[in-house]
Amino acid sequence: MVQSLLKLLPEQEQLSVLLELKDEYDDLAESEQFGVVISSVKRLKPRLTAILFRLQFDEQVNNVKPDIVAVTAACEELSQSENFANLLQIILLMGNFMNAGSRNANAFGFSISYLCKLRDTKSADQKQTLLHFLADLCQEKYPEVMHFTDELIHLEKASRVSAETLQKNLDQMGKQIKSLEKDIETFPPPQNDKDKFVEKMTSFVASAQEQFEKLELMHSNMNKQYEDLAKYLVFDIKKMTPEELFGDLNNFRNMFQQAVIENQKRKESEEKMRKAKLAREKAEKEKEERQKRTNAGQILNINDDGDETGIMDDLLEALQSGAAFRRKRGPRQAANRRGAGHAVTNILAKELLQEDTPSSAASKKKRLDTESRKAEPVEDTGSLEDLLDSALSRSS
Repeated sequence: MVQSLLKLLPEQEQLSVLLELKDEYDDLAESEQFGVVISSVKRLKPRLTAILFRLQFDEQVNNVKPDIVAVTAACEELSQSENFANLLQIILLMGNFMNAGSRNANAFGFSISYLCKLRDTKSADQKQTLLHFLADLCQEKYPEVMHFTDELIHLEKASRVSAETLQKNLDQMGKQIKSLEKDIETFPPPQNDKDKFVEKMTSFVASAQEQFEKLELMHSNMNKQYEDLAKYLVFDIKKMTPEELFGDLNNFRNMFQQAVIENQKRKESEEKMRKAKLAREKAEKEKEERQKRTNAGQILNINDDGDETGIMDDLLEALQSGAAFRRKRGPRQAANRRGAGHAVTNILAKELLQEDTPSSAASKKKRLDTESRKAEPVEDTGSLEDLLDSALSRSS
């Protein structure tokens, strides 16, 4: 409301004209009546300006103070973090190793802005960057360095602080306090007992001046911390503002954390691919072994659980190769054959000892055939080869 009133307040000449209409107050419109009332207040605009400053002072302090604290804390964290210092040392050594033999070899340092450029250098396969390699190296060999991201907790907030804007706000605050002090000194005496402006503003100025001096001291300490940090990291404060410095460092920290996550995902993916490759190789090896056993004609035995896997394949192969039709002659069949042969031989010997007559020759042949048939075993015909041997013997 006070802001709107200051914005729409008539000029002093118009207020003087309205003041002349105070005797006709009842005949005026409501807006003109309001103009007549406010025109009777001495030094109205300075009063409203001072009241607005008092209402907004706490808000201005709350806007300036956290920014000063954030920048100061960020400077202290960077100066005291050993892990961050070790990380910078690793990056320097890594850069000198890569630049060996060039004009940039054996460097004593590098610009802070170079940290964000680590992601621009990529590997030959374009799958990793120098930042990924750095994160992987630190995680495997220097795990304590990984904690630097937890130590720089004020970087993000400090990166949003504009040193120029901060200085302007402080300067504006100081000017307003000084202006109010002068107004109070030259302010006319109170118009009546209800006019408490000078009394209340005098108390406010004393409190505001005390808070402002504390803010100035904090701001001075912030600048000192930043100068010390510039000496520690070796950069020119005139060329690099706090906003630029903390912005680069905050971006590097976020990119480093992202690189760690991407490395973890890549390792998980490679592990899955490795396991899948081993599974494929194992399956192919088992398939080759089964194929070799099949080609060798090995018939798998039924196991104790009654598993007949592979039996049908082996039986079909045996039928195709003719192995199923080859039978070994058993001992009994061989004995029967030998017995039948001896019987025929004995009969022939007896006939040869007898007189060789035509009648006896016919009768001998008939008896020979009869005895030969009696001598052959009927219970077991044997194989096809045995039957052929018997037929040949009889024809003889």
